[in-house]
Amino acid sequence: MLNHEAGKTLKQKLPLGMIATKRWLQEQGLSLHYIDNSVRRGALVVAAPGVYYREESHPTWQGVVASLQRMATLPIHVGSLTALELNDVSHYINQSRNPIVALYSPQKLPVWVNKIDVGATFAWHGTKRLWPESLLLDQSVFRHYEWKKGLPEITYSCVEKAYLEVLNDVPKHVSFEHADALLQGLHNLSPRKLDTLLKNCLNVKVKRLFFWLAERNQQPWFKRLVPTDYDLGSGKRAIAVNGRLESKWQITVPKEM
Repeated sequence: MLNHEAGKTLKQKLPLGMIATKRWLQEQGLSLHYIDNSVRRGALVVAAPGVYYREESHPTWQGVVASLQRMATLPIHVGSLTALELNDVSHYINQSRNPIVALYSPQKLPVWVNKIDVGATFAWHGTKRLWPESLLLDQSVFRHYEWKKGLPEITYSCVEKAYLEVLNDVPKHVSFEHADALLQGLHNLSPRKLDTLLKNCLNVKVKRLFFWLAERNQQPWFKRLVPTDYDLGSGKRAIAVNGRLESKWQITVPKEM
């Protein structure tokens, strides 16, 4: 490939605000020699070893996520509290100067992800014990965020899916009280989406905790769900340390709730 053709390919494949790995750029037809020369002359900037962006535009966390999703061989999506924020759930607004961006995938995140200075920390969540890979391909439970016009959109969980992902983090990273407060504001969840998600969810703790909180809050959509339609497993599940046993759902919850 001639240099002027390579230059066009670089601009086309690596838009401003996006990042790319050396391997991915080579897969797009750029030679190792051209990539190294571009770094030497400053056309490409090293964001982390073997990872680059074009000199005119330092990446944001949104650009990193969009780039990850574009380059990944397995699905990656934004979930949990980060997805609730992208869904404009008003009672959860991340005011942190260094937000934690929750990323979900069957594969582990590349080690370079948190070496790029974008004013955010990326937290990896494995999906193998939460969602089957078939669900990760079901676009009905995802939404898409246009973070910059003309660039690949960011894929993130719909509200219903994001909330179940939040429950997977109870109580280690999210408190029972926080999960309860979130559900109090979720009046308009879709029973159809919840049905799909609960039938696909691989995590018994998440499903039982969801039904306990849903019954506790008596949201309108709760009446449309039949718990016996879902695999809730058998035996007790200890979730709250030193909590009380909620006999109907066979989980331990905080004594004060």
